[in-house]
Amino acid sequence: MPPSTNAHPSPFKAIPIIDLTNIARTDPDIRRALVDDVKRACTEVGFFYVAPVKNHGIPEPVFERTLAAMRTFFDMPLEAKLEIENKKSPNFKGYSAVLSGNNDPSGAGDLQEGFEFGYEPLDGAASASARPADDDVMSAPNVWPAQLPEFRAAALEYYHRALRLGHLLFPLLALALDLPEDFFADKTKHSAALMRLLHYPPQFGAVDDRVIGIGAHTDWECFTILWQQPGIQALQVLNASKEWIDAPPIAGTLVINLGDELARWTNDVFTSTVHRAVNRSGARRYSIPLFFGTDYDVRLEPIPGCVSADRPAKYEVITAGEYIKARLQATYGH
Repeated sequence: MPPSTNAHPSPFKAIPIIDLTNIARTDPDIRRALVDDVKRACTEVGFFYVAPVKNHGIPEPVFERTLAAMRTFFDMPLEAKLEIENKKSPNFKGYSAVLSGNNDPSGAGDLQEGFEFGYEPLDGAASASARPADDDVMSAPNVWPAQLPEFRAAALEYYHRALRLGHLLFPLLALALDLPEDFFADKTKHSAALMRLLHYPPQFGAVDDRVIGIGAHTDWECFTILWQQPGIQALQVLNASKEWIDAPPIAGTLVINLGDELARWTNDVFTSTVHRAVNRSGARRYSIPLFFGTDYDVRLEPIPGCVSADRPAKYEVITAGEYIKARLQATYGH
């Protein structure tokens, strides 16, 4: 299953910052101004920062606890991490070793290690929204390192706060498409959101674009909510002039970028923009992307208003779960 190939981002030189101060306001003029900012970013760039920190709902201590837990986990011996390797799981959840994934087919592997998990209640109870494992392999349970209960606790605390932000963003995206504000509500009931905790070792020596932190790619879901470790530049975004534009970590912000599900759903009205990460800082880098998608059984059919005689449908119709599973298989080779 090839990724979406949307190629209409503008020749932007920087990633816009959108102020979320008024995200909960219902005044139509204030809300329209916010929606217009989101629409410009979605159609011209496919990336934007959201700020300030108090409005995206994730306090600094939550970031700090999650980062500390990540460092502890990734410092474990490789043999211990491989006990929960994602290739042992039918739903691709768990640990992925350095160079085990390859997001860019022309590359030789991604110089990062990660841990992936999906929705799970904070109290450990069975999820009311989870489907049975034999109904959809993508919805099977998470796996966790048994020796690090604090790792699970910190990761899930961050996950649920980021999840709430995602649910606040969907109405803005709907309005930006001239759809009812609740258009996505019945399509995102099952928290089809995967989070990855990532560690990028420093990369030294001669530059070889076939092996970098993560190769050039587009994300697969509707959008990604990304936390970047302060002080380390790695993320780069490709503009229409084929220039790599830095997207540095900015204090008090998160990065939002659109993915293939939304590009396919909007028939490329919204942009799923190519990006990569190159860690040549000389230091270890950590990041946390939450890939927020639609429910796995939702068909990615063109949204009304995004198809016309002048803009015919570009993609075959497929369910979100089929698309994500195909992309995971291609990336991790199983």
